[in-house]
Amino acid sequence: MGGRVKRIAGLAEVAARTATQPEDARCALCGRPLGHRVERHHGVPKSEGGTTTVPVHPICHRTIHAFVTNRELASAYGSMELLRERDDIRHYLRWIAGKPADFRAPTRRRSA
Repeated sequence: MGGRVKRIAGLAEVAARTATQPEDARCALCGRPLGHRVERHHGVPKSEGGTTTVPVHPICHRTIHAFVTNRELASAYGSMELLRERDDIRHYLRWIAGKPADFRAPTRRRSA
């Protein structure tokens, strides 16, 4: 498949997956109801052999990867419960709690 055809096929696949989301589906990280845009997060990254995914908001997905490296996800933070215990993620969860499901904002990487 060419680039354009591949993109269209990918969009159709995402639309079909999103259409099958139950009305009461919730984000695996923050627990808020899912909106129109849903991403799938690998608890253990694919590069480290992970296959299982969970639905998350795009902003939650970006936040996970901004604060935690793939190596850390594979070794120490394989579950959402462990991620939620981190101070930086806990701070993010308090901030995002009252936002609407499709809320978007810039996500910055943690400073070293």
